[in-house]
Amino acid sequence: MTTLPTIGWIGAGRMGVQMAGFILQAGYPLVVCTRSDANRGKLVAQGARAAASLAECARAADVIFSSLPDDAALREVALGDHGVLANAKPGAIYADTSTVSPQIGAEIDRESRRFGIAYLRIPISGNAAQARTGDLTTLVSGPDAAWKAILPVLETFSKAQIYLGPGDEALYMKLVSNLIIVNTAQAMAEALTLGRTAGLDWTLMLDTLANSAIASPWLKAKAGLLKQRDFAATMTTRLILKDIDLMLAAAAANNVSMPITAVTREMMRALIDDGMGDDDYMSVVKLAEQRAGLSSDPSAS
Repeated sequence: MTTLPTIGWIGAGRMGVQMAGFILQAGYPLVVCTRSDANRGKLVAQGARAAASLAECARAADVIFSSLPDDAALREVALGDHGVLANAKPGAIYADTSTVSPQIGAEIDRESRRFGIAYLRIPISGNAAQARTGDLTTLVSGPDAAWKAILPVLETFSKAQIYLGPGDEALYMKLVSNLIIVNTAQAMAEALTLGRTAGLDWTLMLDTLANSAIASPWLKAKAGLLKQRDFAATMTTRLILKDIDLMLAAAAANNVSMPITAVTREMMRALIDDGMGDDDYMSVVKLAEQRAGLSSDPSAS
């Protein structure tokens, strides 16, 4: 009988708690370290063991995952004296699922080699709702042998797993994907506002888009929420602004001009200034409507 590797999970937020839960359901022993008391409790109730510290979680695991908000948090978790690399057992695999810069990815890769740890970049394509159903896509880059070793674990919480190369390719791919999403959100805001000023029916307009040549799973999902004027966060404006800043920094480093994305950034910044930083980034629709003098109720147009 094959013994399953022990999994360490660091950072069980809205996405992480769902992914870790699927790993537990598949029978893997799991040690969790997270600041969220509620999510720690959920995982412990499902059979996880709570680590008293980050270092304890790293020492206990054969494969360590982390799900973190930004470069600063990842640097602390991965590179600190009490962090993953300084405490993981030699030969362990460290798989970070955060959306972060290629620069921090390269930095951790250099240090992981020094410690004898295999480091994988595994940013996630999808949101918290998709995480609840296991309908995520994992974008993977790093050592080929490590990727193959943890593929069965990735299959527990994602529908698709795409290996992109030995370095920071997955981090760039996540930025490419999110760049299209955020600019499409801004384009939808402008288009829907134009439609409302022209007297188009709100629901019919969204249904038409969801059945048009530009329809995609993302657009269909957003159209369904917009019909209900549901702006509860699947991804907050603050987080998407962080991603946009990563995109623009990567573009500058690679001498790529991105004027559309720069304008989108200003709109997301305006949303935060208007008190909508914790709402879904599709609140950019409301901002466009406000600037056109439209009411928040499309039926009143």
